[in-house]
Parts: sequence; C-alpha cells; structure tokens
Amino acid sequence: MITGNRNVMASLLLLFALFTVHLRLTSAQIGVCYGMMGNNLPSQREAIDLCKSNNIKRMRLYDPNQAALEALRNSGIELMLGVPNSDLQNIATNNDIAIQWVQKNVLNFYPSVKIKYIAVGNEVNPVGGSSQFAKFVLPAIQNIYQAIRAKNLHDQIKVSTAIDMTMIGTSYPPSKGSFRSDVRSYLDPIIGYLVYANAPLFANIYSYFSYKDNPKDISLQYALFTSPNVVVWDGSRGYQNLFDALLDSLHAAIDNTGIGFVKVVVSESGWPSDGGFATTYDNARVYLDNLIRHVKGGTPMRSGPIETYIFGLFDENQKNPELEKHFGVFYPNKQKKYPFGFQGKIDGTNLFNVSFPLKSDI
Repeated sequence: MITGNRNVMASLLLLFALFTVHLRLTSAQIGVCYGMMGNNLPSQREAIDLCKSNNIKRMRLYDPNQAALEALRNSGIELMLGVPNSDLQNIATNNDIAIQWVQKNVLNFYPSVKIKYIAVGNEVNPVGGSSQFAKFVLPAIQNIYQAIRAKNLHDQIKVSTAIDMTMIGTSYPPSKGSFRSDVRSYLDPIIGYLVYANAPLFANIYSYFSYKDNPKDISLQYALFTSPNVVVWDGSRGYQNLFDALLDSLHAAIDNTGIGFVKVVVSESGWPSDGGFATTYDNARVYLDNLIRHVKGGTPMRSGPIETYIFGLFDENQKNPELEKHFGVFYPNKQKKYPFGFQGKIDGTNLFNVSFPLKSDI
C-alpha cells in the first residue's frame, strides 16, 4: 500500500513537472522569419508544411506572397505580414491603393490565415540608405490602419513598422537608452500613433552585429547568453546577456520620449553560421538555442515573455554580403541545421512548442 502511494505520488509529481514545463515553454512566443531570396528553396507549400511539422506557430513574411498566404490557410500559424518598402509611397499617397492592398492581401485570407500584425516597411531610416522611404512610413501605416479599422479588425490585427537598432543613440547603460536626435522627428510621430492604436513597435535586434562591431568591449559569452555572471549593472538591474541590454535600451528610449507606453515585439534576431567574423556553426547554435530558452522570461526592465521571430527559416543564397546567406535554421533541402527545434515529445505526446534538454527545467 505504501509503495503504491509512493508510485502514485511520483507519477503525480512527474505529471506536474511536465505540465509546468509545458506552461513555461509554450509562453516563449518564438516565431520564424520566412525570407525567399534563394534560387534553391522549397516551394511555399513545402515551406509551410515544414513549419507545421516542426510545430512552428508564428511566422513573419516580408511581402504578401500569394502562394505563401494560400499555403498558410488553416495552418494555425500566426502571421506578421509585411508591406515592402517599395510599396510605401503608393500606399501612403493613395488611400484607395491602401484599401485595395488590404482587400487583396488581408481580407481575402483572414481569418483562415491568422494575420496578427502588419509590418509597414522594414528598417526604414531617415538618415540611412533607406531615407527616401521615411516620409511615407507613417502615412502608409495610417492608411493601412484605417482600412483595417473600417472592417472593425483593428483590435485583432495591429499595424506597425519594424526598425533596427541604429536609431538608438545611447544604449549604455540600458536605462539611459535614447533615440538619436536626428531620427526623433521621424520616430516620435510613429510612437504617438502606436500609443493611440495600442500597437507594438517591431524591432530587429541582433546581438551578433553589436558584438561584431565591438568585440573589444563586448565578450562573446555576453553576446551568446553564456556569461556565468552579471556583466553589466544598471542600478539594481543586472544584465547577463547583450540581448536583454539591447532590448531594454529600446524600452528606455521609447519611455524617455515621454509619449507613452509601447510594447516591443522582436521582429528579427539571429546569428549567422558562416561567412564572417565569429560566424561559426557552434556560435549560431548556442545563440539560437539560448535565445529560445531565454525569451520566455522577460528582461530586467520588463517581465513576461518576449514575442520573438528568429531570422530566418532558410539559408538564402541570393543575399549579400556572404554572412547574410547563413542565417537559416533549415537548409534549403529542408534538413534542420541545428539539433534543437520547436517541438518536443515525451512518449509520443506533444508537450510544448520548443524542445531542448529537460534536465535543466525539471
């Protein structure tokens, strides 16, 4: 009788532990960015089937590729749908074009395609190489938003834009994060719109490029989430990895505008496995594995899971420079590049959305 009770108790404890793992890991909110700049990639249908078979629940598309959208029907995958920079001017200056864009690429597919976000423009910078698009970003966002709102979908589908971290002028310490003075006239009205529309800001955050640009002051361990101790103290907040420090510097930069609270969704993050400085397979594997583990828990400045999209789905051989070809978590032949994944099974039962060794979690 005592032995039986012990066995029952052990079974209950195991089930509770597995249930706890399930709850914690499914909150990780990891997605992937599906780029198509390769001449050896599988079809869109094969790519979506690959995502489904690997339990990938979220995806970013950079343009409204019709074959991909068709393949996403009834897949259960939540989608961040992109408006390419090349379309911004027409959408910004002609409301009818915005309405047509939404009809063709959103309403014709929603809700069988679970469109969650629309990213209007990617990494447009008013003082960078994409400056010609800058004046069109906010009016394009507003026109798309109004077309979505006209169908009463503005609470279900959030409209925003994706920035990179070059707009941050001060990032150290994170609490002193601020935008560069020469981009404030561009960003502040966008932040004001996001507050009004209760929409997040999308941000492409790469520890790799920060490390590559400053390996003298940034350690590889800090960049790869492998530092055993706090590296940066910011008052009472301790930073053990660069990703958190970068993200919190953006949180602070938004807060320090005084405009209002805006959530951040990490619309890209990754590490190339070849093609440049520190682009080894092992570095990429360690970064991505630790990123997937880490984003379920928040940053020192913001608690809660961090919705994050890994760049990218496949290696893309038509991108430049060379290292840009090696960001994929899958090879073009659909083989997994890394041993970790998005699906875990115990005794044949799916338990969680991302998989890695359980011994550290139980």
